[in-house]
Amino acid sequence: MIIQLYRTAYSGLSRSIWLLAVVMFINRCGTMVIPFLGVYLTESLHLSIDKSGIVMALFGVGSIVGTLLGGRFTDQWGAYRVMWISLGLGGIMFIIVGQLHTFPSLCVGTFLLGSVAEAFRPAVTAAVALYSSPENRTRSYSLNRLALNLGWSIGPAIGGWLASVDYSLLFWADGFSCLAAAVMLWLILPKASASPDEKKASVHTSDSAYRDYQYLLFMIFVTLFAISFFQLFSTVPLYYKQVYHLPESQIGSLMALNGVMIVLIEMVLVHKLENRFSPLRLMALGSVLVATSYFIFNVSFGVLYLVMAMITATFAEMLAMPFMNTYAIQRSKPHNRGQYTAVYTASWSIAQITAPLMGTQFISRFGFSSVWWMMVAFCLTAALGFLLIHRKEQKFLKLSGK
Repeated sequence: MIIQLYRTAYSGLSRSIWLLAVVMFINRCGTMVIPFLGVYLTESLHLSIDKSGIVMALFGVGSIVGTLLGGRFTDQWGAYRVMWISLGLGGIMFIIVGQLHTFPSLCVGTFLLGSVAEAFRPAVTAAVALYSSPENRTRSYSLNRLALNLGWSIGPAIGGWLASVDYSLLFWADGFSCLAAAVMLWLILPKASASPDEKKASVHTSDSAYRDYQYLLFMIFVTLFAISFFQLFSTVPLYYKQVYHLPESQIGSLMALNGVMIVLIEMVLVHKLENRFSPLRLMALGSVLVATSYFIFNVSFGVLYLVMAMITATFAEMLAMPFMNTYAIQRSKPHNRGQYTAVYTASWSIAQITAPLMGTQFISRFGFSSVWWMMVAFCLTAALGFLLIHRKEQKFLKLSGK
């Protein structure tokens, strides 16, 4: 019964979706530089914490620029070409940045690295839409996330071993993994394009994602959700250490629980929910569950409650994030899909920069509980926003007779 359930959950996906997942896995297996960038800058290059923060922030700024440009080029050149160029240039830039040792050159290098490497994200999101069908699109995004999580679990582990030998090896390994993914993309993945009817559509300014005000409102709520979610991987480990005094091994185990659950459960869960429930309602439920996980921090104490909070947050991630991808694609058309995916990925980049800055500043001034209550408020606001958008869409469909 269980075997059949998993078999059904993974069936029906196109061969190209599986091949794209392989490319994503190879690319993420090389994720070594970014997790250790702060340690490398301070310990190996002996930069001050302030200067190291500037360098890392510039990578984040570059990632925002890269996602927006990547979306624009995806609409103009196609997702396949943008993925290939981004992986190739990203691999070269990782190797180049590894040779830079002065603060000004590192600022320029990391900004350019973020710009070229992160252009990959909107392109791959658009590619999943091209290689999948509407009926299995959310599962296709979930498979993509599964490949990312598997690769992420391997890359930093290998990176930690390489860093103990020589930090420069991280840049070479990350660079060559990007180049290997680019070669693999070229060798095994067929090019995909919109259908002839879809190609006839032309781009109008009124068609722009930046003029879709309901979508932009949706992205505000996604950003609130994302800021709350990213606390799990920035300030929550600090909470484990400073409040619970957990050793690094237990902290790592708690964080690993998230990835293990996603690999084991998400595809089956999405299979059961896909095309049966409103994506916006599932996002609202996911937002409420994230709020619940932070609520647990403030009203309970004990390692068991930390496990409960992580399990709750992971279910929230599995309910919300695959369907957020799907909703972004549903709002778009083939000729402006790059714009929509760029806005979507840029919002996550903004949240990734904002979350640790906001969290650490509030913790240093008001303590951990203030941040957890703020995240509860962010998530409940996001949940309410998703429900209001759902209500507005249902009202529109009712009036239009659809």
